[in-house]
Amino acid sequence: MILVLGLVCFTMLMLVLEWVRADMVALLVVVVIGLTGLIPSDRVFNGFAGNAVIAIIAIMIMGAGLDRAGVLGLTAQFVMRMARGKESRLGVVINAVTSLFSAIIPSQALAALMIPVTSRLSARTGVPISRLLLPMAFCILTATNTTLIANSPLIVLNDLIASANANLPPGAQTVPKFGLFSVTPVGLALAVAGVLFFYFYTNKLLPEREDERQKVTPGRTESYFAETYGIVGETAELTVTAESPLVGMSIGEVEQLHGAPLILAIKSGNDARMAPPADQVIWVGSVLGVLGPRDELNRFANNQLCRLSPRMRQLGELFNPTRAGISEAVIPPSSRFLKQSVGELRLRKRYGISVLAVTRGEQVYRDDLRSVSLRTGDTLVLHSSWKALQDATEDKDLVVVTDIPREEQRPNKIWQAVGFFLLAKSLALFTNLDLSIAMMTGAIGMLLSGVLNMDEAYRAVNWKTIFVTACLIPLGWSMDSTGTAAWVAQEVLLHLGHASPWVLQLSLALLTLTFSQVMSNVGATVMMVPVAISVAVATGGNPSAYALIVAVSSSNTFLLSSGHPALMMVTGPGDYSARDFLRAGVPLTFIVLLITLVAVNLMYR
Repeated sequence: MILVLGLVCFTMLMLVLEWVRADMVALLVVVVIGLTGLIPSDRVFNGFAGNAVIAIIAIMIMGAGLDRAGVLGLTAQFVMRMARGKESRLGVVINAVTSLFSAIIPSQALAALMIPVTSRLSARTGVPISRLLLPMAFCILTATNTTLIANSPLIVLNDLIASANANLPPGAQTVPKFGLFSVTPVGLALAVAGVLFFYFYTNKLLPEREDERQKVTPGRTESYFAETYGIVGETAELTVTAESPLVGMSIGEVEQLHGAPLILAIKSGNDARMAPPADQVIWVGSVLGVLGPRDELNRFANNQLCRLSPRMRQLGELFNPTRAGISEAVIPPSSRFLKQSVGELRLRKRYGISVLAVTRGEQVYRDDLRSVSLRTGDTLVLHSSWKALQDATEDKDLVVVTDIPREEQRPNKIWQAVGFFLLAKSLALFTNLDLSIAMMTGAIGMLLSGVLNMDEAYRAVNWKTIFVTACLIPLGWSMDSTGTAAWVAQEVLLHLGHASPWVLQLSLALLTLTFSQVMSNVGATVMMVPVAISVAVATGGNPSAYALIVAVSSSNTFLLSSGHPALMMVTGPGDYSARDFLRAGVPLTFIVLLITLVAVNLMYR
């Protein structure tokens, strides 16, 4: 028990301090569990083959299939028709549609899909994006408990219940597993509350302010990026003459020269490319595509003995707005770019993308970008071809928030995508199949019908989430098997033994949502569900009700932007401060807590 409690404290500390990656912490925990024999060695890695993990993988693949088939594009068109350009109506429609999708698509994936949609709607209607993104992200969390297939804590819940049943005292009644729509009454109440909350209080919680981030369409890039990031000027061609000192220098060396403009493209001979790498050498006759104020470009051309042409004669095709331009992208929590410097990423060589600026909160980095180490929520200003940008976002290391021209992906597969998704839900609802088998049936159907190919399916899976979930499940098992959960429950009852069931449930919910603010909601669920079931058994309460209150409360993470990946992803694009989250999050936290307690107790009275 001491060892298990030590592992729990270690896990919480590491997830809060972020000294080590979350997935590495989880792997370390599961290995220690195996080395110390807290659970049998043949069960240590069973989390990877568990019902919950397989179901999460299948759901991620199906979510990518729905996006690839154009469902989100149709959603944007539907929202535009329903809103008719009115801000109050636009917010309600976005939040309602987001809540609907939140019942079937994991929250982090849905945030990545909805940020560009919301950005596009903001640009078309003129409604500040800061008035739309935070309510949208909060509604993802309020509605994620509507079904058992979109919220990782709820998917893990059945595995934790199975483990608890194996360790119940003799004579105790086993806890039944939850079905696909068992939680729907609670989830619907929370989803409606979230939409109504922002309908009535958006103006008070998110006051009107100067908001430049609404102007994100390609046609407005010059004014937007000039006003927001100080990226001013115009594009021009710089032809290197035989007398120029630039001959023989690399792109990186030229960029270090005083007054050097941003070099966005190069043409040497017949070879033209965007975002030339830093080690590419400039020769006589090379044409540089540069960006900067006209007077600075003239001064640099004169000093370096180059010919300046304001008209894009040789690089015009590369700079065509339908093919290339400036965009913004956010670093999500699962990105492999975290803690790497811009220079180490080598985006120009790997993808053909130039980084023009990095913004973190209110701070904008434009000088010495190569040394800037990236963090979750950082917004990158990029220049690239739209095709290169799409290629770079395939692995989900960047989330593009700018409304850019996108090619239709596979709209002819929309009926197959929707059909197999509905088939998966029907199997989960109307048969006795495990959720993992039902969901994987829909996923393999999308693959066989060509909605996705296997490479796209692999990229659709957030492997960091999978490893954290699969490795923390055994920690929950060890809390049951060693009696740690029962001991913690006894300590709770020692102090609250004479309290009413409502007070016990409230205490468990508050403890869970506190843990969820500083660590993953899956981790909080894994630790608290065994305790909640033990408390319920000891006091004669309904274990299903107590376990459900804990699982739902783990998504009640509105107070800090770091409390959930979906919130971190909207912080940069929406230019939100900690005060914005507290202003909206404090009242919503108490509303969600109250509705959860009342709705669950009405279900299990």
